[in-house]
Amino acid sequence: MELVHFRQYGTEGPPLYILHGVFGMLDNWHYAAGILGRHHRVITFDARNHGRSFHHPDCSYEAMAADLCRLMEHLGDNEATILGHSMGGKTAMIFADLYPQRIQRLICVDIAPKRYPPGHADYFKAFETLPFHSMKSRREAEDAFLPFAPDMGVRQFLLKNLEPLPEGGYKPKLNLQALKTYYDEIIGELHFSSVLEKPSLWITGDKSAYVKEEDKPGIRNHFPLTQFIVIPQAGHWVHADNPPAFIAAVESFLLQYPV
Repeated sequence: MELVHFRQYGTEGPPLYILHGVFGMLDNWHYAAGILGRHHRVITFDARNHGRSFHHPDCSYEAMAADLCRLMEHLGDNEATILGHSMGGKTAMIFADLYPQRIQRLICVDIAPKRYPPGHADYFKAFETLPFHSMKSRREAEDAFLPFAPDMGVRQFLLKNLEPLPEGGYKPKLNLQALKTYYDEIIGELHFSSVLEKPSLWITGDKSAYVKEEDKPGIRNHFPLTQFIVIPQAGHWVHADNPPAFIAAVESFLLQYPV
């Protein structure tokens, strides 16, 4: 199996691996990883079927967790702190369940291990139906995407998934078929076989409804050493909406539980 495409920030300090969400890529974490890389060796990577990583028909959480394990082995890390956002947060939870000996600390960003309603149908439709191959500029692509993603920030986030073609135009980097096949699992409830007795942090945005008060007991059932923090002026993309507060929360947690 191929290794996922990765990037490293910093050369000193304990390892911190960052996992992005669905339709995302390692570039989404460039700013936060750069700051955190001052005191940690931060590794960001494209999940399989995303960004510059390999395409594979299996897009299960178990497969994505195994990719992380192989990357850690490749980089010589027996254990690390794992930080995951959205789909990446669920991958981090499954990784913690399957490979608890490799977890030092767990950080989950705006996601719970529960089932979520489907909310990406318009994005799939856009990537499948828009004639990106004949578009002459990213502005043209952005305008075409407008009916599918009215919010400018979301639109720009999604359009990072377009790759220029040598002959002109664009194509999606994503393996859309694999994501569609596994989409019900991606948004589905997680099931665990063990309890993680390691320090854990759940970071949420005050404008997001992804993690509710009634979700917290279920999280603590499997991750009992968990603390919760709410970042002000932030929605689901907490790290992008309020980077200073997000980074401060992560650094404070890492200092609280040194390795």
